[in-house]
Amino acid sequence: MSIRSVLITGGAGFIGSHLADELLAHGYRVRALDNLTPQVHGEGKKRPSYLAKEVELQIGDVRDGAAVERALEGMDAVFHFAAAVGVGQSMYDVEHYTSVNNLGTAVVFEKILKRKVQKVVVASSMSVYGEGMFRDAEGVVRAGQGRSLEQLKKAEWEVQDEQGRVLSPVPTPETKPVTLESIYALSKYDQERMCLLLGRAYDIPTVAMRFFNVFGTRQALSNPYTGVLAIFASRLLNGNRPLVFEDGKQMRDFVSVKDIARACRLALEKSEANGRVLNVGSGRARSIEEIARDMANVMGKKGVVPEITGKYRMGDIRHCFADISLARDVLGFEPNVDWADGLAELALWLDGQVAKDRAAEARAELEARGLTL
Repeated sequence: MSIRSVLITGGAGFIGSHLADELLAHGYRVRALDNLTPQVHGEGKKRPSYLAKEVELQIGDVRDGAAVERALEGMDAVFHFAAAVGVGQSMYDVEHYTSVNNLGTAVVFEKILKRKVQKVVVASSMSVYGEGMFRDAEGVVRAGQGRSLEQLKKAEWEVQDEQGRVLSPVPTPETKPVTLESIYALSKYDQERMCLLLGRAYDIPTVAMRFFNVFGTRQALSNPYTGVLAIFASRLLNGNRPLVFEDGKQMRDFVSVKDIARACRLALEKSEANGRVLNVGSGRARSIEEIARDMANVMGKKGVVPEITGKYRMGDIRHCFADISLARDVLGFEPNVDWADGLAELALWLDGQVAKDRAAEARAELEARGLTL
């Protein structure tokens, strides 16, 4: 197998553009197919200034079979990253999320089958797990169950066992059964299963990468449904306090986009990854309150503390962070970017950026639809 030319759907976006840099640095030819959606890129469908000049950008939608066929011409492999992202918005913009993520993947893979590319890597999400793994009072590790509405209405945020005892979160491996708590999670699971199923049926090596909470430069700052660090940065740039749901103690795994890009390149290059689902994270757990405070500090706003809303947002889970043992074994992957260094780089990029803070607007939209408690 000799892969030299690579297509990235969603390649002008946050993760896709960093992957393009990684691939270019290792001698690959890169083409991006992206519809430059206004929610992410603003109006005008202009080529992002951060997208490497060596990347051939084709503007088109993954649901447009003709656009996908043009983009696949001469390509050896495909990274399918194009997707509508965000848990909250997916709970009311159901048709759009299902169309872009589910139908879009179906169109892309049907065209891939005609081209018979050498490999496919699809971006999945940690959201498919729902709650992560936990240890109970007897020391038994078990899958976390979704919290009841009755429990959440009482602001009892922690995951409990059948006797009402609080469970302790532990790293979540790929073997944890999926629990789909949002339309976004459902669509990402559909994307990964569709690609793996068709890849196996048609003998096209395929890998699904379950990304945890990705942070770094180039993330859309005016999109209130993007990554939480970008949302916090947008609030802080506008002189506002970060908004944090529940009590802020919920745990997530934050991983640098540069580590994500490297893991994806390794998945392309290593045949041992074929047919697998792999977690890609830092392997470290951090609370949302902690990262809100760290973001304020690194942006020179040490006196700004997050606003803890005490509200639950439908589709959210309590704790989930990655067990990356399999990615270590299969890819030789090890996170290289230290949390503090990654934040410092992000803060340097944020200096001079302009962002429209739409977090309060998004929160009001969810409340109006009854999607918060």
